[in-house]
Amino acid sequence: MLTVHHLVYSALALLMAGTATPAQTTGPPVSPPPPSASEQVTGSPVVRLPSGRVRGLDQGAVRTFSGVRYAQPPVGRLRWAPPKTAEPWSGVADATKPGAACPQAQFPGVPPTSEDCLSVNVTMPRDTGGKRLPVLVWFHGGGFTTGAGSQYDAKRLTTQGRVIVVTVNYRLGVFGYFGHEGLAGSGTFAMADQIAALRWTRRNAAALGGDPRNVTVAGQSAGGMSTCALLTSPAAAGLFDRAIISSGSCLIDWPDGGLFPTAPGHTPYASLATTRKDGAALAAELKCDKGSAEETLDCLRALPATELVPHTQAFADHLTYGTPLLPVHPADALRKGTFHRVPVISGGARDEMRSFVAGAIMAGQKFTAERYPELLKNAFGDRADAVAARYPLSAYASPALAWATVITDRSWACPALEGDRLLARRNPVYAFEFGDRDAPDINGVEVPGFPLGATHATDLPSVFDLGGRYALKTPPQQRLGAQMVGYWAAFARTGDPNGQGAPRWSRFTGKGPVLGLVPDAVKPIGYGADHKCAFWRSIG
Repeated sequence: MLTVHHLVYSALALLMAGTATPAQTTGPPVSPPPPSASEQVTGSPVVRLPSGRVRGLDQGAVRTFSGVRYAQPPVGRLRWAPPKTAEPWSGVADATKPGAACPQAQFPGVPPTSEDCLSVNVTMPRDTGGKRLPVLVWFHGGGFTTGAGSQYDAKRLTTQGRVIVVTVNYRLGVFGYFGHEGLAGSGTFAMADQIAALRWTRRNAAALGGDPRNVTVAGQSAGGMSTCALLTSPAAAGLFDRAIISSGSCLIDWPDGGLFPTAPGHTPYASLATTRKDGAALAAELKCDKGSAEETLDCLRALPATELVPHTQAFADHLTYGTPLLPVHPADALRKGTFHRVPVISGGARDEMRSFVAGAIMAGQKFTAERYPELLKNAFGDRADAVAARYPLSAYASPALAWATVITDRSWACPALEGDRLLARRNPVYAFEFGDRDAPDINGVEVPGFPLGATHATDLPSVFDLGGRYALKTPPQQRLGAQMVGYWAAFARTGDPNGQGAPRWSRFTGKGPVLGLVPDAVKPIGYGADHKCAFWRSIG
């Protein structure tokens, strides 16, 4: 079990957090495990970046520069301020280990935390062959409240894919999405960090052997939702050339009780009014509600980070629109066509909601035959009977599986399909669904008799070695992982995921295809029918 991906939406605070042809048993070479502890560091390379020199590590075929500052520490007056470019330094800065994670609750697998956390980790081939390599910038998931870039070991993307990977720390929870009347940047400090990291990448790519004109932004879950938002942000124009979104469509939308039985309906994004209201409530709770906004903010900035961390969950799903960085809700931006014209890979997992439902069960929630109609009524009102007719309990092994399927289809899968249709009107789009129902469990949730399947985040071990661990156990899974790395790397290189050794991935036209990523069965799937998307469109 890996517990590096954190799903933050429940009382349990879930822990990680042409036509294609089927894959054959031959294909790309099986990706090897990451270098073992016995593979010694072979050098300490030094590169000169625009801001100063950094010393990294050579380990086998991989070179890393870790914990490199891209912005000044957001402390003191810079807490809840846009990131300021890192000051140049003299001498050689140590870049042999990751920097601190941004403040968050301390779950297993989370590195030590500090407000001084705005750093990146670079993984690259030791030998670039004298060529400028494509650069992929990764924004981690974790419900906008947990996680760190250092948890995503990118050695396979680097060695097999010949891609430079930059993983990013950005402010989280109350530190990244807090807002208040009179506070410039309310609800978008984390987004400002991400934009600053993209600017850092453009400036520094050439010094690292990368192509500053070939940058892909990518992310999963909250990182995917952030990536989709960046597609609609005027401030991000010109900072990236392609985008990869996993489980993060701009159109994701949970009904009442959808994400957790006690949660209100919402999207990953909040209005400025909502963010300011929640910020004012926090100020009052912490006895910082002073006579003016300036005095209130001074009081809050004077508090130690440890007093704010327990309130960070209140600012999950608070990436704020109606702001300079995010003028409109990203879903509305897609509908209006106001997004950047870049190629996009977009998709998710076949059974997204199962890990959330499993976490709810572990937190004491009951999913029984008697409660199923109540859940449907709460979520869908007068349409509940129509939903029950399409998702009868008799079709599922348990009421919990029925409910997980309803919300997977209604809130994740069909919104993703509609988002792809909107993007495909103007951009090249390649749509996928990860469907390995025996994928490694990285969520840290387990309920007897409730199979997790291809649930949220289980696609990650196919591309990254989470926490440095290569988790793909069977040869078919390893082949799929190698194929996915090949797809992602080819896309980062050219904007087209196709290359040698994997089934062809055809461009999404608005009607299809969606490529199913299943061990030894990579092929187009009946995605819309599988998730009953015509039904969901019919009931609004």
